[in-house]
Amino acid sequence: MTAPPAPAEPAEPVAARLLEANLETAEAIAALLRERPGAAATPIPGATWTVGEAAAHLVLANRLMAELADGLDRPYGDGTPGSLAAANEESLAAYPERDPLVLGAELVRHARAFADACAGRPADQPARTPLGPMDLGTLASYLLTHQLGHGWDLARALRRPHMVSRERVELSLPFLLLAMPRVVDPARAAGLRATFAVGLRGGPRYGVSFDGGAVAVSHRAPERPDCTIVCEHLTFFLLALGRRTPAQALARAGTFAWGRRPWLAPRFPTYFAAP
Repeated sequence: MTAPPAPAEPAEPVAARLLEANLETAEAIAALLRERPGAAATPIPGATWTVGEAAAHLVLANRLMAELADGLDRPYGDGTPGSLAAANEESLAAYPERDPLVLGAELVRHARAFADACAGRPADQPARTPLGPMDLGTLASYLLTHQLGHGWDLARALRRPHMVSRERVELSLPFLLLAMPRVVDPARAAGLRATFAVGLRGGPRYGVSFDGGAVAVSHRAPERPDCTIVCEHLTFFLLALGRRTPAQALARAGTFAWGRRPWLAPRFPTYFAAP
């Protein structure tokens, strides 16, 4: 008689610290908006949106993520940068609220709804998202990345301290690594065959391999990469989201590149199209 199979180990729930970081980030953005309640028309540097529009987009995105975490099917573009941009503009046009005080409160409310939807649920539970399928834990990392990126923009526009911390950047890594192959620019990466070790100063490093337009990401850095790129946390994050150019990143203290083909370092971010 064969023995019955051993019971499966229970899946790890979505990390409480990640959910807390999402809520803390939403609250930090809401605090910025409360400080400048009349700043709705203030432009975001380097963007076409105003403070009111960026805050409204954050509210809509947090609501969407909370609904996705709750298992609802909410199509939003087809995952390409162009379709996501179009979906953003369409949703903004249908949501006219631009009052920073109202938007800050709504932002926090939806971040809390997201945490409630995820609490105690398995981190590996599948979820459908604007960037394709991912598990619930990575969706939480996606939400944090999205809030931090636009939170940075709002802090710059309002000339206030930002909320991008070392810990929060590390919590954003699961999403950033998953998204990398999904946002590669095939035209720019065509013909490239190279291996990279990319990582955070004093933190983990990862492997990124290009092979004729295809990209593979590994949680282990290759032993002999063509190029190694190491950044301090803020620069790494802003570079990944297109908020800082390669030249700006390499000019800052704490960013280093070396290897057999170090000249590939400034080109590396150009192989991706941040949504």
